[in-house]
Amino acid sequence: MLHAVIMAGGSGTRFWPRSTEAHPKQFLNIFGDRTMLQDTVDRIKPLVSADRVWVITNDKYVDLVQEQLPDVPASNIVGEPVGKNTAPCVAAAATLIREKDPEGTMVVLPADHLIGKPKTFLSVLEAAQAKAQEPGALVTIGIKPDHPETGYGYIEFDSGSSDKKEGHEIKKVNQFREKPDLETAKAFIDSGNFLWNSGMFIWKASTILEKFKQHLPTIFDEIKKLKPAVGSENQKEAVNTFYYGCTSISIDYGIMEQADSVFVVPGSFEWNDVGSWRAVYDLRSKDEEGNVIQTDTSATADAKNNLIQSDSGKMIALVGVENLAVVETDDAILVCDLDSSQGVKKVVNKLRKDDDLKHFV
Repeated sequence: MLHAVIMAGGSGTRFWPRSTEAHPKQFLNIFGDRTMLQDTVDRIKPLVSADRVWVITNDKYVDLVQEQLPDVPASNIVGEPVGKNTAPCVAAAATLIREKDPEGTMVVLPADHLIGKPKTFLSVLEAAQAKAQEPGALVTIGIKPDHPETGYGYIEFDSGSSDKKEGHEIKKVNQFREKPDLETAKAFIDSGNFLWNSGMFIWKASTILEKFKQHLPTIFDEIKKLKPAVGSENQKEAVNTFYYGCTSISIDYGIMEQADSVFVVPGSFEWNDVGSWRAVYDLRSKDEEGNVIQTDTSATADAKNNLIQSDSGKMIALVGVENLAVVETDDAILVCDLDSSQGVKKVVNKLRKDDDLKHFV
């Protein structure tokens, strides 16, 4: 059966001040009435029932996940005592799923992506699920790029290889490429055999555990210690021990870039990892001056291409400025150039180091 593993442990620093350590981005309703985590689970409901949804999050967010996803069993919400990147997260989830469903397949999804054309997305997942049944197959979803983007990693596929599942082409992955500069990104697009790396994966739990044995043996040693405790009253203690024993490494670098039999399904659905306030600006409707205004109390004069977000009721007025993000919460105000909004995390890091100011994050 198909299980969904939702990675929901991030702190969302680039979305400060709305995203804070107490209430990070994935738990916010940035694009509607539902939070990004709820949207992620809603999206996969036609394929995955609530009892097969697993959420991997930070210990301090377990109660928040239970509050937002009351239909997901509490036993399926795994709290990480410490963040160790995505490989230990996947390993823990695969171990739990394998014990419950030895032949189970798992789709791994970030909790904070925006996806349009949900029917197309589900169709791509079904194709990936079919491919993942082949021995040793690891499958990822790549997004067909419509412009040279420097903020995403890329997947280079073999244009000569092709399989077809559920009406979708499936390509053999040649290599994963890091975030490029603009000229390199243009070259990727021109070549025609590059996709954006979405960070979504599909494989059988048994397959990925075997890949850990091959490529990350130190984590596999921790998996072997965790396995006997699954489903017991000692499971939480064993999960904590597992995480403290694991090295911090991404699933991309630790396994996907090392393994054979890695495939990609090109997806033509709308996708955005919503990694900055710039992304919010790009995705929202704009007034005649190009401004995105998310408050009932604002005024602009000779101001163009700005983002205003506030729910305080205070009047926010912009005069003679362009390309700014102005975000107000109860206790903080952010003003930044939209093109520099990836750098918001630098401010957050500074605040964290200041004992007098760290409560603002």
